[in-house]
Amino acid sequence: WQQVAKRVFDVVASLMVIIIFSPLYIFTAIMVKCSSPGPIFYRQERIGKHGKPFNMLKFRSMYIDAEKMGPQLSKDNDPRITPWGRFMRKTRLDEIPQFFTVLGGKMSIVGYRPERQFYIDQIMEHDKRYEYLYQIRPGVTSYATFYNGYTDTMEKMLRRLEYDLYYLGHRSWIFDIKILAKTFFGIIFGDGGYGLLISAVTGIMI
Repeated sequence: WQQVAKRVFDVVASLMVIIIFSPLYIFTAIMVKCSSPGPIFYRQERIGKHGKPFNMLKFRSMYIDAEKMGPQLSKDNDPRITPWGRFMRKTRLDEIPQFFTVLGGKMSIVGYRPERQFYIDQIMEHDKRYEYLYQIRPGVTSYATFYNGYTDTMEKMLRRLEYDLYYLGHRSWIFDIKILAKTFFGIIFGDGGYGLLISAVTGIMI
């Protein structure tokens, strides 16, 4: 019943976010389109529940053909990221289209951050426990996000796995609420958070 209740919460909460923040979605989409040539959205295959692949949706934050040489981890001051994309990543605006993926049943609002098969294979060479994560849906936000940030090295990937496994073993409604609260206050009051407030107000005004 807890899994059913969590799924109901995911659907209701995602619908509310999409409806309430629809002006912000529109504003962000316009900014992506005006900031650089290319599509508004970026679809990338990730691995989710039961080890099945799915397409995760984001606002495009990089120039087109950013990975023409193959998969590459994003780093600080990455020249492949557009100026607006850098702002979106700082405020997590690039992540908000994932609520559509949650509605589709491939993700949950709280879970673990899904990874590409290319990097999962490398992680598995160091720690086979990654497969345990396939028991649950990946999330828009996660416990590991607060402590690991963007994973640009294998060391960070393995450290993120430890946090994800901790969440897997201790997940509960209370834990999820704490993660959601910390995510919300981290975005609003954390690094770049005030920029998100400005964007939200600007988006509502258009």
